[in-house]
Amino acid sequence: MRTYDQLFLGGRWTEPATTDILEVRSPHDRALVGTAPKASTADVDRAVAAARRALEPWGRTPLAERLRLVERFNELHAARADEIAELITAENGSPSWFTGWTQHNLPERTAAWLKLAREFSWEETLTDEAGNRTIVRAAPVGVVAAVIPWNSPHSAALVKLIPALLAGNPVLLKAAPETALDAMVLAELFEQAGFPEGVVSVFAADRDVSEHLVCHPGVDKISFTGSTAAGRRIASLAGEQLKRVGLELGGKSAAIVLADADPETVAEGIRSATFANNGEMCVAHTRIFAARERYAEVVAALAEMADGLVVGDPAKPDTFVGPIVRQDQYERVLSYLRLGVEEGARIAAGGAEPFADPELAEGFYVRPTVFADVANDMRIAREEIFGPVLVVIPFDTEEEAIRLANDSDYGLSGGVWTADAEHGVEIARSVRTGTFHVNGAPRHGNAPFGGFKASGVGREYGSHGLAEFVEWQAIAAGR
Repeated sequence: MRTYDQLFLGGRWTEPATTDILEVRSPHDRALVGTAPKASTADVDRAVAAARRALEPWGRTPLAERLRLVERFNELHAARADEIAELITAENGSPSWFTGWTQHNLPERTAAWLKLAREFSWEETLTDEAGNRTIVRAAPVGVVAAVIPWNSPHSAALVKLIPALLAGNPVLLKAAPETALDAMVLAELFEQAGFPEGVVSVFAADRDVSEHLVCHPGVDKISFTGSTAAGRRIASLAGEQLKRVGLELGGKSAAIVLADADPETVAEGIRSATFANNGEMCVAHTRIFAARERYAEVVAALAEMADGLVVGDPAKPDTFVGPIVRQDQYERVLSYLRLGVEEGARIAAGGAEPFADPELAEGFYVRPTVFADVANDMRIAREEIFGPVLVVIPFDTEEEAIRLANDSDYGLSGGVWTADAEHGVEIARSVRTGTFHVNGAPRHGNAPFGGFKASGVGREYGSHGLAEFVEWQAIAAGR
């Protein structure tokens, strides 16, 4: 069991202002994984004050030094990848194959940020016909509050922390209570890397403290990943103070299966696109639109795939789907399974019945579920469930499939399955979503990531993501 007694505020381990403790329990068997202090509003105030003091000196620190410190952090982070993966699996129930894959890929992503920062146009000079110069420079946006969820904590943290730090901003990382322990490991790594005082703070807290952080006058930018409902609240609060804001929010992503696609290939691709990380992914492809003439085949292939997924202890290497993160979310997912039946959908695989296996009795386990005979106006087709659940909806024409895919409040991800990849690209151009995959093709790591509509504001990754953490200043310097 891990026990932390202090918070990492302003780059220093500090006694918390209160004695409130967060207990992190395994969603597999509810065993205690560890404890950490719960940050209070007073702790946030101290962290913000330290960040404000660090803002000017850190912003003026030469890029080469910022690069060196991030590179050192990356080395330390890579060395503890296995340990961190195991800890996250214990905290939030993500299967070990997923956390292992994620943690071993993160150092490569950080290396990509380092390369981008070296190539980024931090300053350039424009000259007019009369010889007058205007210097255009990228200035730090200011103190950044990074607020992250529990489902893939280090991915969500580093996509904010690394570009913000490279751009010269102090950062306060507010982690979710469910994954407070791995956040403390991040704090250890930033301390060991040698970042200056005030530049990095890491703490976990509940929603009331998060709101205090978001509203704090000493915070210049909020970078948030989480639910659309929380994103709307943050956008409202930030708007009152004209804070810069980046929101990576929810999704109800559509995958269009054309008549020329092979159902078995589709099912294999949907396996990870929907059910990876227990279906607790904002990018999960949970609305499957299948050509009516192949509908029965597609449903059968998806149902066979879902029924074949190994559900169980997330620490075991053969487990594909682990438990839902906590009890209220578990009960919410089950309520949608019952709702789908009430709405007239047919369960082709899975369902709300509990598992007979006694090993799963104490955990928050949900059967991977496939709903067939679904209409796009059903709630199970419109609302983000955030669990191992997908719906299959028939269509008659490609035009109808595109219309139905776009008929959603969300626009985060999606895909198309077809024997003609170039035709798939043409379909992609018609779907209003931030990321779109043709036949499950991977997205380049430097491509921008973010959503249309209620799926968010702003972009992460690549030069677009780095630019989210700067303000552009034009200095008319004359001849």
